[in-house]
Amino acid sequence: MNFENFNLHPGVMSGVRALGYTTPTPIQAQAIPPIMEGRDLIGLAQTGTGKTAAFVLPILHRLISKPVSGPKDHIRAVIISPTRELAEQTCSVINDLGKKTGIRSLAIYGGTSMDQQIRALRRGINIAVACPGRLLDHLWRSSIDLSHVEVLVIDEADRMFDMGFLPDIKSILKCLLHERQTLLFSATMPPDIRRLVQDILRDPVTVQIGHEAPAATVSHALYPVKQHLKTALTIELLKHIETDSVLIFTRTKHATERVAQHLSRAGFKTASLQGNLSQSRRQAALDGFRRGTYKILVATDIAARGIDISSISHVINYDMPENTDAYTHRIGRTGRVEKTGDALTLVTGKDADMVRDLERVLHAKIERRTVEGFNYKAEAPEGERVRFHASPPSPSPRPFRPPFRRPAMRRRETVPSR
Repeated sequence: MNFENFNLHPGVMSGVRALGYTTPTPIQAQAIPPIMEGRDLIGLAQTGTGKTAAFVLPILHRLISKPVSGPKDHIRAVIISPTRELAEQTCSVINDLGKKTGIRSLAIYGGTSMDQQIRALRRGINIAVACPGRLLDHLWRSSIDLSHVEVLVIDEADRMFDMGFLPDIKSILKCLLHERQTLLFSATMPPDIRRLVQDILRDPVTVQIGHEAPAATVSHALYPVKQHLKTALTIELLKHIETDSVLIFTRTKHATERVAQHLSRAGFKTASLQGNLSQSRRQAALDGFRRGTYKILVATDIAARGIDISSISHVINYDMPENTDAYTHRIGRTGRVEKTGDALTLVTGKDADMVRDLERVLHAKIERRTVEGFNYKAEAPEGERVRFHASPPSPSPRPFRPPFRRPAMRRRETVPSR
């Protein structure tokens, strides 16, 4: 099968050819035909399988093949994304594939000027790619009109719900009362998503690619090490492996910045990506990583959501993720589509249970490795021993912890009087 078999509009096929697409991936081959038929769809696929094009191509085909009467600047499709990075990435795919279609899209997310977004909406767009919170802000201001929406896509639904967006999603759905085609894509299908599917999808087609396990194109290795030696071992790993671009995951924002600083001082071109950074700094880090200005990007899980860069050769788990699904999402950043990649994970004694869970998911024992010449017996410097204690991070003292955490914007908190 090739893309010619889908009978896409010539304007859409022009974008397909310009990007060098020839053979559709499994999720594209199975999802595009029912979407083009107008069916609701549940797409279960790991990251890196080509799912974005699986819904973008039929949406572009629909919008250009079935023009509406009257103004042509109505929003006819809405794609809800969990993070601003994924929204930008999806918008980029739409613009690349739809270059010859005249279809206009806009990424809508918080942390940027509301007024600029309102001006862009007034000029007219056809596809809105939006994060839930900012989309709700526009709906409450009546600065966005969803009354002409024909297609709704909920992308990376499991991560959306992990981030606490379920109430926002339900509020948005209440503003979409007319009949529409609904597409939901997710790597996993937890109970909350199953209940939502029953409520909002009509007789959906289910397309499942693989299982809830890491992609077969990625090889896995564990590097046992003491907590205080993780940064030194990471530096040694980067010296010993041949890499293109490397994505390093940490659990906390503080660790992200600390590790990035150590790697920069060691001579590596490194950027960091975490939620406390301004949007301009986040975008600069992503753009630099994509261009190759930075060879290494250190990120938290949520900040790295939506990174779609085919040149990532290695993912290093500086900290073990919380569960196997999170591991799958992390290492899905490498070995994308037809490429191979390596997932290297630093493990301490407290990670034993998680290692067993991973090996059950992989149906194989993961290779344990050491780096020749590395001093695994080195003691932590006196001032660092509390910081690098091997117990779980939550009960341990953390340096530089802010005195309070600002509550989420739309939640109402009762603040005791002082």
